[in-house]
Amino acid sequence: MEKVRLILDVVGHTLTIWLDDPAKEHMCEETADEVVLMKDSAGRVIGVEILNYDPAGAQGGMSVETILRMVA
Repeated sequence: MEKVRLILDVVGHTLTIWLDDPAKEHMCEETADEVVLMKDSAGRVIGVEILNYDPAGAQGGMSVETILRMVA
């Protein structure tokens, strides 16, 4: 997957972040901090879902920043 996918569910109050293809999801694991880790069949984290997510500010919204780093 070339892009990170962000899904904000304002009704369900969740923020889902996919780091790889969602079709590769094999299992989920909920942490104690109301975070769900989506994993592939090899156990690698390919997505994260934040439960009870409430965006800051009355207007909500989201800012995304991309940082490119050079590898020597």
